[in-house]
Amino acid sequence: MEPFTTDLLSVEAAQELIMSGLTALAGSETISINDALGRVTAEPILSPINVPGFDNSAMDGYALRFADANSDLILPVAGQALAGKSFTGSVPKGQVVQIMTGAPVPAECDTVIMQEQTVVNEQGIRLTAKVSLGQNIRRIGEDVLCGQTVFEAGTRMTVKDLPLLASLGISQLNVKRPLRIAVLSTGDELVSAGTPLAPGQIYDTNRFAITLMLQRLHCVVIDLGIIPDNKDSLRSAFERANQVADLVITTGGVSVGAADYTRDILAECGDITFWKLAMKPGKPFAFGRLNDSLFCGLPGNPVSAVVTFCQLVYPLILRLQGITAPPFSPITATLQTAIRRQPGRSEFQRGNYSFEQGHCQVTADAKQGSHMFSTFSHANCFICIERDRGTILPGESVIVQPFPDFLEGA
Repeated sequence: MEPFTTDLLSVEAAQELIMSGLTALAGSETISINDALGRVTAEPILSPINVPGFDNSAMDGYALRFADANSDLILPVAGQALAGKSFTGSVPKGQVVQIMTGAPVPAECDTVIMQEQTVVNEQGIRLTAKVSLGQNIRRIGEDVLCGQTVFEAGTRMTVKDLPLLASLGISQLNVKRPLRIAVLSTGDELVSAGTPLAPGQIYDTNRFAITLMLQRLHCVVIDLGIIPDNKDSLRSAFERANQVADLVITTGGVSVGAADYTRDILAECGDITFWKLAMKPGKPFAFGRLNDSLFCGLPGNPVSAVVTFCQLVYPLILRLQGITAPPFSPITATLQTAIRRQPGRSEFQRGNYSFEQGHCQVTADAKQGSHMFSTFSHANCFICIERDRGTILPGESVIVQPFPDFLEGA
């Protein structure tokens, strides 16, 4: 076990340093709602109409005056109101209008009774149930009022959001411009999937995983490929990335190995805010700036790369995109399996949480090695363990972060 140490930057301090002074990128564009899934609103969206736009019936039945709701009377039918075709004229006192679901309620009527609660004959209808004033009427503006703010600026548009805008007649949106992110991997040992492995080589998992996550976050990904452990090649890649990207993400090359040139080149082309964190997995994480872009250097181990992306890069991306909602909604859970550890680093273990009778329980995955990417397939959350906390026994409370959407689903 690693002994307790105070010379590493805490995760909380790193998060604060990353977010300090960071604002949403400037620039927006107007696009069709057909292309707006996942995009972020650049300004508040106000409703141009009332929804419903008029009082309408929630049932197939009869519209009437509440004052005429007497079960001892036969009420003549004055006419019919259909969806898209209003009743014309006025409704005489003591009479009703047959009405279909969604049809406008005649101005003289204030109540609708469903047809199943009536008896119909040639003279009209007779009520067979008690009636409440205003029942079965959808009121104008009941769902959305004209001029109401439907979505604030900084809202990511989802499948459940866009149909609402369509129902308001909104066909175009002003959204933030896409975030441009350059991604590259470093290391002579890396090859892309589909290439035969030579002795000592491994497949580049990290760049692929990061690209997938960025795509789910609706970023424009600029893939710079695998850069060999050569200082000139890496410097050239950094210079190119700085020219085309808002954010540069590298994996590997941020530890203390002899062939790790990233720190030296970053010092030449920009500056380093911090280099090592009291974090497990993910100790060798770098954050800084190139001349015209931000820089995040992720560890080379696959699990470490994804964990640091989620905990440190993801909130940064949301801020740049103008998202106002917090990145995670933590849950307090009861641990079902012991986690044996020594204090020293904040830890993010993979686990599975579920609810039993309304109470959250979580089990840590037995395999927590930073090279064991398969654990993500078995898990659905991070178990977040405080830096100064030691062994945690079953029955104790822990904080759980459900995996963000970009790790789950299609």
